[in-house]
Amino acid sequence: MKKDLLSIKDLRREEVFSLFEDARELKTNLDAHRQDLKGKVLAMIFEKPSLRTRVTFETGIYQLGGIGIYLAPQDIQLGKREAVEDVARNLSRWVDGIMIRTFGQEIVEKMAREATVPVINALTDLYHPCQILADLFTLWERGHDLGNFVLAYVGDGNNIAHSLIWGAARTGLHLKIATPEGYEPRREILEEARAQGAKVELFHNPQEAVKGADAVYTDVWASMGQEAEREKRLKIFRPFQVNMDLFSRAKPEAYFMHCLPAHRGEEVTDEVIDHPRSIVLDQAENRLHIQKAIMRRLMG
Repeated sequence: MKKDLLSIKDLRREEVFSLFEDARELKTNLDAHRQDLKGKVLAMIFEKPSLRTRVTFETGIYQLGGIGIYLAPQDIQLGKREAVEDVARNLSRWVDGIMIRTFGQEIVEKMAREATVPVINALTDLYHPCQILADLFTLWERGHDLGNFVLAYVGDGNNIAHSLIWGAARTGLHLKIATPEGYEPRREILEEARAQGAKVELFHNPQEAVKGADAVYTDVWASMGQEAEREKRLKIFRPFQVNMDLFSRAKPEAYFMHCLPAHRGEEVTDEVIDHPRSIVLDQAENRLHIQKAIMRRLMG
């Protein structure tokens, strides 16, 4: 049976760490794997703009011997020009895998139900599994025991927060989330993940959340599709900016993390994102390697 990756929730603990092992192998010994996906074709559906997602998936499948076909928003117009079900059924006749970056999680779930080839969630408003797998791999490859690692996430309870929650459930990571009141992660996700072992604490005070953390993570305050809320959010989230005062409250050796793109001067200051302990570019690079591992696992 074909497998999909719609959320980190879809993976067992051992599968997460197996992907980390594969990603390290593909990162350090690529020449031995340049034919692993020879002749394979990945359809890449984009309903949202992208730098990292497009370049890393397209480069990744090329490095493994396959090709990616970029499908821009105007090419398909999911649910408008053509139903999601029909797109899934047609693509399944031509390609070996489908990667989709869209808005609603229900779109990727519908795509996966109808497609007979693997479907990879490259971002929805609810989850961003490839990003968080890359982030956790970045910590793991540095030799950290994720079961004894404290990560403080400061900002909006969005798709990054939701995927970090499932990442905590699968790896043992201790996750501390600080959000303004009313912007917490979805309760049903938090409760389900906690029932499966996630160690997650919620805070409304960012100073309390980052105290003693091994890493401090943030994301933009207004994501794609929230432009109308931007000015309101700038005022509400201002006390949650990761500046040097907040960052210094974490452990002295703590990392700074961000999924990018960053809005410098808003959720993070220049001196933090450019700090020697910032690993944002390592995270971005590792999107390439973890996604190669995912594609090879699902399409190989």
